[in-house]
Amino acid sequence: MVRINSEESDTRIRFDALAEYYLKADFGEDAARPKSANTIPIVEHYVRDYLIARWGNELASDVRPLEIQRWLKSLHTVNGLAWTTVSKIRGFMHRVYKVGILHERVDRNPVEHVETRSKSLYTAVVITPQQTLAILNKLTNPLHYTLVLTCAATALRASEIVSLRWSDILWSDGQIRISKRWAKGEDGETKTAASNGYVPMHPVLAQYLKEWRAQSPYSKVNDFVFPSLLKDGKVPIWASTFVQDHLRSAAIGAGVELVKGQRFGLHNLRHSLSNWLVNKAKVEPKTVQGILRHSKIQTTLDLYTQDDRDEKQAAQGAFLSAVGLGSRLVQ
Repeated sequence: MVRINSEESDTRIRFDALAEYYLKADFGEDAARPKSANTIPIVEHYVRDYLIARWGNELASDVRPLEIQRWLKSLHTVNGLAWTTVSKIRGFMHRVYKVGILHERVDRNPVEHVETRSKSLYTAVVITPQQTLAILNKLTNPLHYTLVLTCAATALRASEIVSLRWSDILWSDGQIRISKRWAKGEDGETKTAASNGYVPMHPVLAQYLKEWRAQSPYSKVNDFVFPSLLKDGKVPIWASTFVQDHLRSAAIGAGVELVKGQRFGLHNLRHSLSNWLVNKAKVEPKTVQGILRHSKIQTTLDLYTQDDRDEKQAAQGAFLSAVGLGSRLVQ
C-alpha cells in the first residue's frame, strides 16, 4: 500500500493528498465500485477543480462541518451552481473522507452531517406518440429515421444505441442485447449492472431494422447498426452531432415547443416512452422499470414519469361525481 505524506501522522494528512489518494484508491483494483470511462474524468474534475482548489492546503482533520456547509451554499448563491451539482460535490467530498477512514488516513468524516438541497428544477421535455411520428416524418435519411424510431421504442441511452452491432439484434428471440456503451471512442461497460441485459424488439420494430440493414453499406454481423458514414463505418454515428444537426430541428419542425437553450435529445425519447407507458398505456411500473433497466423502480417513477394532467382531471371528476355533482357543468 502506497503511503502518502508518510512524514506526517495518518490523521495529519493534507486534504489535497487525501483527495488524490481517494482518486487512486477508488479507481484502482481494490475499488468496490469500479468507475466507467465516462465517470472517471467527471469525478476528477469535481475533486480537483472544486474540492482540492478550496481545501487542498488545509489539514484534512482540521476541516469543520460548518465551514463545508457555508462553502457549499456559496457555490449556489455566489457561483451559481445548481443545487444538484452542489449536492454532487458534497457527495464526492463525503466519499474522499469515507475512503480515507477505510484506509486509516483520517479518523472522522466532517461531511457526515453537512446538508444541501438536492432536488432538481429540471423537467425533461416529453413528447407524445403523435409528435414522435411527426419527428420521424421530418427525417428523410433512413439511418436517422431508424435511429430515432429504435430509440423511441426501446428507451435506450444514446451511448447504448450507438454502440449496437448487428450481432446484438437477436432476430429469433425478439430482443436487443445491451452489453456495452460507446464511451471515449471505444466500447465500455454499461452504466450500471442493471443496464446490462436485453430490451424487447416488437416485430414492427424488427421490420424497420431489417429494411435499414438492407440499405446500410455496413450490414455485416460485427458492423455498427448506426454507423458514421463519414468515418466509413469504423465508428458509430456521433449522437450529439446528430441531435444538433438533425433531431432538434426535426422536433421544432414537428411542433415541439423548445425555447433557446432548452435541452432536447435522444434521452428525451427515453423519458417520453416511460411517461407514456405509465400514464397513458397503464403498463405496470415494474414492466417499465425492466424496459428502462433501472436498478430501482423509484428512479422510473420519480425521474422518468411526470404527472398526467388528463388523469388528474379525470380523478377529480370521479370525486365530483361521487359527491353528486358530476353532471353539473360550469356555464
